[in-house]
Amino acid sequence: MDAVSPASVPLHAGRIDRVCIVIPARMDSTRLPGKMLLRETGKTLIEHTHAAALAATAADAGVVATDHDAIREEVQRFGGRAEMTRQDHASGADRVAEVADRMSEFDIFVNLQGDEPEIDPGAIDEVIDTLRADATTPMATLATPIADRDRLSDPSKVKVVFDTTGRALYFSRCPIPFVRDAGAALAAGDTPPLFHHHLGIYAYRREFLLRLGALPPSPLEEAEKLEQLRVLQAGETIRVGVTDHAAPGIDTPADYAAFVSRTCRRAAA
Repeated sequence: MDAVSPASVPLHAGRIDRVCIVIPARMDSTRLPGKMLLRETGKTLIEHTHAAALAATAADAGVVATDHDAIREEVQRFGGRAEMTRQDHASGADRVAEVADRMSEFDIFVNLQGDEPEIDPGAIDEVIDTLRADATTPMATLATPIADRDRLSDPSKVKVVFDTTGRALYFSRCPIPFVRDAGAALAAGDTPPLFHHHLGIYAYRREFLLRLGALPPSPLEEAEKLEQLRVLQAGETIRVGVTDHAAPGIDTPADYAAFVSRTCRRAAA
């Protein structure tokens, strides 16, 4: 995948659609202000995430969508492409939709949060492949099995349940499904795993993304503070791919300190 203007990127051999990864990157963050520009590793957080996006093989281009000049300048400094967006978007999906509206040359858009510096490029490929596998599905995402009780009970770790064909049934901050047998095993002992952690990466077909951006927030979305519930409550399908490629996002100072430590150890190895 190339980092230059999408119009100059050739289609991959045999591909009938074009894919653009959009990385929403806001300056404001309640728990870690200015995190996109933190650079204790020698690179900013947004540069790390951008590099991971460029390493995905199933996409044709990647851009950063931001509402802040400092982030735009940083993206341009390391050679990436930045698209300025409005400041009043309620969600990352809305910011991606604004970019998609300008970029009709692409058929599929991937929403990759800017605070995912350690995402495996293979996971990006997986969510794209999950969407491509079903031409009737407008949207796809990923999940990974949960094997420990702390993650299952943590409301910051969103859970998802899906049917036997991989269509999402519900997302929640609560442990779902509710297990009446208190002695039931967690994912490590279940075949197939019963509990799944939702990973915050999405792939959308462009026409659906533009419609989604025009929908008002739904009651379920507002109750759980989960934008993907807007899609389910509108009667649309989200296809869920199960992956082992799970990496921690950066939400707090402790998260960032742990990321810096891991990065330094890898560099020293």
